Amino acid sequence: MPRLLPDFDFETRAARHGKRRVVGVDEVGRGPLAGPVMAAAVWLDPDTVPEGLADSKTLSAARRERLHEAIHACGDVGLGTASAAEIDALNILQASHLAMRRAIAALSIPPDLLLIDGNRMPGDLPCEAECIIRGDARVRSIAAASIVAKVTRDRLMQDLAQDYPGYGWEQNAGYPTKRHKNAIADLGLTPEHRRSFKPIRNMLYLGGHEESFLTP
Repeated sequence: MPRLLPDFDFETRAARHGKRRVVGVDEVGRGPLAGPVMAAAVWLDPDTVPEGLADSKTLSAARRERLHEAIHACGDVGLGTASAAEIDALNILQASHLAMRRAIAALSIPPDLLLIDGNRMPGDLPCEAECIIRGDARVRSIAAASIVAKVTRDRLMQDLAQDYPGYGWEQNAGYPTKRHKNAIADLGLTPEHRRSFKPIRNMLYLGGHEESFLTP
């Protein structure tokens, strides 16, 4: 089956109904054991939409980097994060929605319509919004948001890997790879680890380990 490629149909139809500032919103980083969840909100100029936009998961790292620069050059981009501590306090869904609201608030011009990847609508949005399942594969502005969020988070995890060496975050971005889980067992936890996530919670409480944190 051919790969689904995003188009500009949602944005074009919205513009016909007077929605001139249509913004795509997506997040990355729900699954990792460490690091923040990152969201991006992106408005694309209809006259300068970069070629090759697609779901960030289907693109090579080099291609994502090139598109990341092109999106920033021709669009309006807002970024938002929710920290590991906020994830533990709120749960991952609510923290993801918080990151989305922060990304939307960071746009230079307020949106008229938000196109949000997924099937769960964040609360307290500043304008009308629509959830689109598999939006990062169907809608160009959401695909652009997925690319920006992915590249930005990967860069952040590379920086954090310098502060907390040994976990392999520069390669696994905090996801639960064997190396990462082994490093947690050997080195302990950092403030960037999500204590509410089951593998870490089990290590802390079921294994009888005292909670302690490394510092950079």
